[in-house]
Amino acid sequence: MADDKNARDKKADDAERRQRERELEEARDRADEPEPVESGSTDQLGELDDELETLEYPATTDDILEAYGDSEVDAQNGSKSVGEVLRPVDDESYESADDVRNRILGLLQR
Repeated sequence: MADDKNARDKKADDAERRQRERELEEARDRADEPEPVESGSTDQLGELDDELETLEYPATTDDILEAYGDSEVDAQNGSKSVGEVLRPVDDESYESADDVRNRILGLLQR
C-alpha cells in the first residue's frame, strides 16, 4: 500500500477498530466477575460504625471483642457477630476507629 493520506487514514481506522474490539472483549470477560465491594463502605457495619468512635485508642483485638463482640455486621452470607469476624485474628493493636473498620471490612470480603 502506498504511503498516502488514504492509506494512513485506513491504518488509523483499523487500529481504532482493533482497540474497540479489544475493549469489548475485555468487558465481556469481566461481565461474570462480581462487583467489587467499596472498601470505604461502612454500611456493612451498621451501628458499630459510630460506636467505634467511642472506644479509647490504641485498642487491641481483645478490647474490640470485649466491647463489641456481640455486635452484628453484614457479611456476604448474612449477618455475623464482630466476634465471629475478629476471633481468628491474633491480638492486634488498632490506632483508630478507621483501622478497626478497615480490618473488619477486609475480613468480611474474604
